This record gives sequence, structure tokens and C-alpha cells, in this order.
Amino acid sequence: MKTVNHWIGGKTVEGASGNYGPVTDPATGEVTTQVALASAEEVDAAVQVATEAFQSWGQSSLAARTKVLFAYRALLDANRDAIAELITAEHGKVHSDALGEVARGLEIVELACGITTQLKGELSTSVSNRVDVASIRQPLGVVAGITPFNFPAMVPMWMFPLAVACGNTFILKPSEKDPSAAVKLAELASEAGLPAGVLNVVHGDKVAVDALLAHPGIAAVSFVGSTPIARHIHTTASANGKRVQALGGAKNHMLVLPDADLDAAADAAVSAAYGSAGERCMAISAVVAVGSIADELVDKIRERAEKIKIGPGNDPASEMGPLITAAHRDKVASYVKGAADQGADVVLDGTGFTVDGFEKGHWIGLSLLDNVKTDSDAYRDEIFGPVLCVLRAETYAEGVALINASPFGNGTAIFTRDGGAARRFQLEIQAGMVGVNVPIPVPVGYHSFGGWKDSLFGDHHIYGNDGIHFYTRGKVVTTRWPDPSEAPVGIDLGFPTSR
Repeated sequence: MKTVNHWIGGKTVEGASGNYGPVTDPATGEVTTQVALASAEEVDAAVQVATEAFQSWGQSSLAARTKVLFAYRALLDANRDAIAELITAEHGKVHSDALGEVARGLEIVELACGITTQLKGELSTSVSNRVDVASIRQPLGVVAGITPFNFPAMVPMWMFPLAVACGNTFILKPSEKDPSAAVKLAELASEAGLPAGVLNVVHGDKVAVDALLAHPGIAAVSFVGSTPIARHIHTTASANGKRVQALGGAKNHMLVLPDADLDAAADAAVSAAYGSAGERCMAISAVVAVGSIADELVDKIRERAEKIKIGPGNDPASEMGPLITAAHRDKVASYVKGAADQGADVVLDGTGFTVDGFEKGHWIGLSLLDNVKTDSDAYRDEIFGPVLCVLRAETYAEGVALINASPFGNGTAIFTRDGGAARRFQLEIQAGMVGVNVPIPVPVGYHSFGGWKDSLFGDHHIYGNDGIHFYTRGKVVTTRWPDPSEAPVGIDLGFPTSR
């Protein structure tokens, strides 16, 4: 059986704790790999290595850092397929979707390649008599990232490229459910010339996470995952004096107005709800149909959903793969099975679905629930699977109020031909990312990603300018160089003022 070990100090390090976790191929249900689970002592060893590496990397020139990043970008590009294959084997998503994930991560590496511009400071001359003031940004030190199973390559690349570009060293704790892609990313970084100890990968479960949150040698923690865990990460790491950005769960709504192109809206709803089997924090999981269009829109969504080809992620004919684990599949199915009892109409029931020849895989079909009530479990909870809820509203205002009442505020979308309504929506809606006729409003790398309310804990969004600010801290330098011909200033106990 394949074993995935830690990557510390630029080399593979076998697990010392003796604890291992299973990694399953979701398409077959077979355990194909074991992953080392770090103890608190192993986390501490990684922090010590990263701390030592920071002494030189934090002082390295921007030219040296960007040289490595450009080389890294080229290696990632050349190894897209290899990384995507690792993702498909352990996560289950189809190969084309895995390639898209790698491409999105590459955008952040490209942003990091331009760090020379992003880290430019500010200078004000002659703010007072022969006094200049400059603002600069410097790295924090050792920082950590704790990332989810659903994007095992992209989400780590949301974090560590910017962190190391800013001069920090990084410890990545990827999901133990699909760890191989993270190790591949670290190996390629080393091949690109990143010094040993700058990027480290430590696998583990709650033991490793808690060790990272408590360790005094870690200055900041980035996290992406569910809302309960994000809240715990934020509370615990903040209590230990760390800077924290913790991105939580979502219940992303798509408001469809009566004037919308219903075919385009239906295409978008199916793509955004069922892509990657719904295991996306930016998946559309609730459609709010306004006015008389609801029945027609539901019919169009059903017609499209019934044609989606489900199968192994490495089959080019597959459009959707399995879920990550059998336990998660069963949890998702429970929402569909209980929907009718809570007042919903089950238009499509994907529970019980299997694929011939892969009967032990973690399969579930597409489910569509209509007339969903806002107090039902299927609406209130983040299902994180291929289940789309449809709710109905009589007016635009009622639809917006429904969406804003949700405790989540990650992303949302509106489909309409009315520019005035779209403008109102983007200003009135309480969410961090808004799409206008765009179902998954994930911003490009040079704009920040992040939600509102229970979808984000901490002050900073991830990547973009927010990411760079998160991984650096500001310093203001005030200087005065007296003219030799100038008379001595003398003692002045008054409060300094500009003159």
C-alpha cells in the first residue's frame, strides 16, 4: 500500500507517531493509501525547521523570491495532468474539473510572481522640517495553512505562494482524506529552487491542527472549511495570539427574476449545483425563483439534471464523480430522504444510485427539491453534495430578504436582464461575492475571495491584496537628517508636531 509521509525541510520525513489514516479511492471504495498522522512533537519539529529557514528566506531579495516563483509556475504548468490525476484518484472529481482546480491555483502563483509590485511601500517627503516618513511591509515569520478535502491543490495554492513570496515560511496541513496533491506541490516547489524548510507539509487530524493553533512559533493561521471548525480555528488561534483568516461554510443562493433567460439560468443552476458533486463552498445550493417562472424553471433544471453522466473521474465520459467518503454520501442522502417529511417536493431523488462495475464506490445521483421551506434541514444546513433546493418568492424584495436572512454570506448570484435590479442586488445583498448572470462568482486572483457573516471569521479575505496584507505587517519609519549648517534643535518637551 502506498504511504504518504510528511515533507519537512525539503525532504520526505516518515511519520514518527506510528499513526496512519486511510485514503480511499471514492470510485471503488477501496483503501489505496495510508497517510502519516503527525503528533504534536512532529508539528513542533516542523515549526523549528520553518523557523530556521525564515532567518534567511525572510531576508532574501524580491528578485531571488520571484526567480523561484517563476520557475515554480513553469513546473506546475508542465505537471498539470499529474497533479489532476492525484486529485481524481483521492477526491473523485472528474479529470477536467481537477485540471480547472489546478488552473485556478496557478492564477495565485502568477499573482505571487508580481510580488515586487505588491510589496512596494509608500514615502512622504518633507512632512516636517527635513523629516520624511515611509511605510513598509514585512513578513510575519512562520505561518500555517489548514486546507479542506474538496480542493486539495487549489486552496493550498491560495495560501502558500503569497505567503512565501512575502518572505514567510509555511507549514501546510492538508486534508488527510486526499493528501497526495499537497506533497506533489511541495516537491515541485523544491525542484523550482525553493530553499529547504520554506514550504513544509505536515499531515494529520485534530491532534496536528490543535498543535498548530497552540504553537507559539506560528504567527498566523489560514483556514478553509466548515463554519463550526472555522469558528473554532478563529477562537483558538486568536486566543493564542495569532492572526487568523478562517473561511467557513456556505449556502449560496441564486435569485432568478421573471425577466431572466430561463434556459441560461437553468444551465447555470445545474452547472453550479452539481459540478464536483456539489462539494464546493461556492456551489449554488438554493435557487430562489421569483414570480410565476418557478414551475418552468424547475422543469428546465430537471430536464438538464437527468442527462448528467455520473461515473469514475478518470473516465472522459463522466461529468460528475462520486463523493469523498461513504459516510459523507450517507449524510447527503439523509437530507434527500427527509425532505418530503419537511414539506419539500422531491423532483429528483439521487439516493441509491450506483455505477455498474463500481458498486462499492461512494455514489449518489443528482437530487432536486422544490418548494423547500426555510426551516427545513435541507435548507438550513450546508449539505455539500449534489442536492439543489428551490424556494419561491413573489417579489424581488421578498427574495432578497430571504437570502439576507441566511446566516451564511459566502456568495450569491442574480439572473436578470434588468440592469437596475442587478445594481440594487449587488448593493443590497449581504454576501462577500456577488455574481450577475454568473452562477459561481469566484473572483480572479488579483481580487480577494471571502464571504460575510458565518462564512468568514477574521478581518481578511484570502488572496488578492487582502492575502498580501494578511501575510505581512506594516511598519512606519520616520527619519530626519539635519543639515550640517543648521543650528542644533535643542531640548523640546512638547508633543511633536509637523512644522
